[in-house]
Amino acid sequence: MKETSIFKNIAEAVVEMDDDMVVEYCNKSLELKIPAEDTIKSGLIEGMNQVSALYEEEEYFLPEVLTCSDTLNIGLDILKPHVSIDAQDDSVKIVIGVVEGDTHDIGKNLVKIMMESAGFEVHDLGRNVPLNLFVEKAEELDADIICMSTLMTTTMSGMKTVIDKLTQQDIRGKYTVMIGGGPISSKYAREIGADFYTADANEAVRKIKELDIKK
Repeated sequence: MKETSIFKNIAEAVVEMDDDMVVEYCNKSLELKIPAEDTIKSGLIEGMNQVSALYEEEEYFLPEVLTCSDTLNIGLDILKPHVSIDAQDDSVKIVIGVVEGDTHDIGKNLVKIMMESAGFEVHDLGRNVPLNLFVEKAEELDADIICMSTLMTTTMSGMKTVIDKLTQQDIRGKYTVMIGGGPISSKYAREIGADFYTADANEAVRKIKELDIKK
């Protein structure tokens, strides 16, 4: 069986939420000694890209996206132990969380799923995240991107506080800062010195891909 056929079947399995099929073809790819990172990119991630398109077109909704993500993760569990060290080191590292004072995390969770499905290394700090933790975790992980969200106007200022902390520590230039959430806008992002605002999970992934971060 050719690589392209295996990749196509894996992508289809993700779109169709077929766990058994993704297990079968991920194991087949390993048997044929296809590099695991190639199978992840051209099979699993390609499938999730198709899911993302269906979501944008409103053919799939959040429940379908979550189920497709579960299928993708089954494949990742099989393949990740076989990914080369060099490929792992090339991953874009993202720290994501909902700022302190806000416990709404459905949107953040969807962004996380889409980012992971695109092949990024995502470290989820959760919700109601102490502002210092965004900086501390980014430094600890040598992250590339800090992603913050909120659905509350009363906690928006926390985003500026994090950016100010980066500036005060003379490390602002090390990180791309992305913000989002119901009350957030591009105008607000400019006002507080964030690098960009995204309206939804798909746009967040597109923006990061456009950055073309090189490790």
